[in-house]
Amino acid sequence: MEKSLCMLPAVLFLGLLTHGAAALINTPAPTKSYALINYTTTTRPTLNWTEAVKGESRDRTTPATAEPDIFTTTVRDKQLDTTDTSKERNKKEKDPRDRKTEDDKSKLDCPPLGLESLRVDDSQIQASSYQRSGLGPHRGRLNIQSGIEDGDLYDGAWCAEYKDRHQWLEVDALHLTLFTGVILQGRNSIWSWDWVETYKVQLSNDSVTWHTSMNGTQEALFEGNQNPETPVLGLLPVPTVARFIRINPQTWYSNGTVCLRAEILGCRVHDPSDIYSAHESGSKDALDFRHHNYKEMRKLMKSVTEECPDITRVYTIGRSYMGLKLYVMEISDNPGKHEIGEPEFRYVAGMHGNEALGRELVLNLMQYMCKEYKKGNQRIVRLVTETRIHLLPSMNPDGYEEAYVKGSELSGWAEGRYSFEGIDLNHNFPDLNNIMWDTEEKAADKSKVPNHYIPIPEYYTKEDATVAPETRAVISWMQDIPFVLSANLHGGELVITYPFDCTRDWAPQEDTPTADNAFFRWLASVYASTNLVMANPDRRICHYEEFQSHNNIINGGAWHTVPGSMNDFSYLHTNCFEVTVELSCDKFPHISELPIEWENNKESLLVYMEQVHRGIKGVVRDKLTKKGIADAIIKVEDHDHDIRSATDGDYWRLLNPGEYKVIVWAVGYFPSMRRCNVGMEPNPTICDFILTKTPIQRLKEIRAKGGKIPQDLQLRLRALRLRKLRASTKAINRRREGQRMRRARSSQAWKA
Repeated sequence: MEKSLCMLPAVLFLGLLTHGAAALINTPAPTKSYALINYTTTTRPTLNWTEAVKGESRDRTTPATAEPDIFTTTVRDKQLDTTDTSKERNKKEKDPRDRKTEDDKSKLDCPPLGLESLRVDDSQIQASSYQRSGLGPHRGRLNIQSGIEDGDLYDGAWCAEYKDRHQWLEVDALHLTLFTGVILQGRNSIWSWDWVETYKVQLSNDSVTWHTSMNGTQEALFEGNQNPETPVLGLLPVPTVARFIRINPQTWYSNGTVCLRAEILGCRVHDPSDIYSAHESGSKDALDFRHHNYKEMRKLMKSVTEECPDITRVYTIGRSYMGLKLYVMEISDNPGKHEIGEPEFRYVAGMHGNEALGRELVLNLMQYMCKEYKKGNQRIVRLVTETRIHLLPSMNPDGYEEAYVKGSELSGWAEGRYSFEGIDLNHNFPDLNNIMWDTEEKAADKSKVPNHYIPIPEYYTKEDATVAPETRAVISWMQDIPFVLSANLHGGELVITYPFDCTRDWAPQEDTPTADNAFFRWLASVYASTNLVMANPDRRICHYEEFQSHNNIINGGAWHTVPGSMNDFSYLHTNCFEVTVELSCDKFPHISELPIEWENNKESLLVYMEQVHRGIKGVVRDKLTKKGIADAIIKVEDHDHDIRSATDGDYWRLLNPGEYKVIVWAVGYFPSMRRCNVGMEPNPTICDFILTKTPIQRLKEIRAKGGKIPQDLQLRLRALRLRKLRASTKAINRRREGQRMRRARSSQAWKA
């Protein structure tokens, strides 16, 4: 039986589409119903989105300033990603103080199809026309970024060839879909301003016969953009089941042309005859897959510590500008204590507040490690007992809260990126690179220039310095704990970058390797090769840069220079090696994408942590007292980057497999050398060192205590002084002999 534009019973939407279907202007919205386009079947279609809202929604209201027959929902009105899909719901009574926050989170019933996340393939997007390949329909994806130059293959939008009302961008959902809305953006370009101001929406089941979305008896006209970057949501008056959807621009910026980027909202409708309607894979792990604001993040971290009190501890390292605490979860078999020989590891997420995936992955990792440890998963047990792990899910909580209010699809490309003060935290650390390079250029002997533990410059420590409180807190954290390995989780691309991030001579792009370039490339490769998306050779590029030819890893400076990055600071000021992980093309994935993203990154997160056990480690001790020696310098031959021992004398030096000559020395001690062999397995080679104090150092310590100088020390001091006397005598004699020879030659030349 054929059903054309018929209304089906509202019962299909119970628990999914409550409180109405759209924001209507001057026309009441039909509630709990939808239209069906040209669909013929003996079986009623049913909705099949497992992440649908479960009994939670809000009325959609219309801005009072809207014109009749124009549908608009701006970024101030809706949030797309607050649906709770947790498999372990908090059953406690909610704090009344939180109710307003909950009320502020508008619910949209259907997720994005995936133009931004690339779930929608290029072949599913068509257009009436386009100006050139770089402005083709495949570029009409929400938040896609253009290359530096207009006119290349990677411009920042779909742009029609003609400026008329017959142009359209079409998306094939591949299966019957309940379409509920469209999100529109203008063109991303530093040279051109183009956007669509109003548009219509058309739907079809065969891409031949099209029906325009209606507002009662009139064709619905949706409000588009007023600038190139702010996403604007338009909700269909009546959510409609179809396979194809078109965006049909009606008016556009007067000085521009027909250009747009878009995302489509829709729920899959189950159809037994649809070969594409197989259930999508998610995750088998029972984790809290949703976006967590500050309060929800605290509750989740607390719940993990309550579930695993013996291996977890939550502590704070400081506050944001707005006073939000920077919480860290520690996972270890002895929380709160540094154990000699046990390396310290950290993950940092949320440096840019709108890059939300890293935050959620770190929260997922906490839950996963707790649950798997309790199950006796030997891999996790080994990590917990042999490593002290620190997880900072939100370095920039102020920025995240700003992006969270807008939601996953409506926060745009930069909303919440910066701190509340407008500071990019990844450019806010001391620039030690140029201090080191400038010193090397001026030094007569470059070997005397420090290559590690470079001090923070004085200007940076002043009260009026432009240093965010979040940055100060992280620097203090780095100085307090002897971290060995770290990763900084970002979003917006699919690539792993490694130091140096800053280039010499301020070049915009230049490969700028460290002394440990080989090991950094190994670290980056470990994560990239185990990430399910990066490892896929057929994946589409995110925006305009192709990293697959580089195996999805790149030197930070070769990508783009970043002076004052956390990676470079960590390497030059502490012992810690750190890389940046760009996790996803989509900075703020929709909640429905989180289980998939966890599966994409789970193995990478675990195997990267295991790399902290590569190389050599040991303890530097005093020969007489057997106590550990702090700040002993560990130098590996042919590696122009030293490290230092921690307070207890223990050290960790990350190295690739091979045999190394290692020299250790400390103030007041004779140096010690030994050869250490690093194997292929991620198990560190133990290389302990025993240092003997110099006689002068022993003398100083004895005199300071007012003690009597032992006879053996007196004899050693006497011998030492005698050697110094003989050496100085030889130097004086050589100098005098040289002077005599020069005078003799001068005398002979004068006589001649």
